[in-house]
Amino acid sequence: MAIPQRTATTGTFFLTTICYNRRRIFQINRNAKLFLETLEHYRPHYLLHAFVLMPDHIHLILTPRDQTISQIMNLIKGGFSHRLASKLPVWQRGFADHQIRTGEDFIIRENYLYQNPIAARLAETPEAYPYSSANTTIPLDPHAFKLRS
Repeated sequence: MAIPQRTATTGTFFLTTICYNRRRIFQINRNAKLFLETLEHYRPHYLLHAFVLMPDHIHLILTPRDQTISQIMNLIKGGFSHRLASKLPVWQRGFADHQIRTGEDFIIRENYLYQNPIAARLAETPEAYPYSSANTTIPLDPHAFKLRS
């Protein structure tokens, strides 16, 4: 019997979570920086391969180290909510997850993540968008996927 993805502690995942009522929380620079600090704070629990903060949602590609995907998302979302100290809800319930199984799938998900700000007309290139791993001082962890020859 296969382990359900959300309780898996191995594998690499493309994750998406949305702000409550699509509030544009990350349009405010202070909030975006606070989220990046939160993401860094919990790094001992996962390998971070790529990310983008859109005004009203986030995409992450990560590999768990010692926690399940659900536990990691609870840490990240809960940690950010606590730091933000908003009297309003911050996140929609739950998150979307996709387990990445091949190098090609990794590249597709990574490209989607990096093209998101361009599609939303927030930047002209991935590197020009400040809240993406395409343009950040946050070091990324290497991934283990190889493309087929």
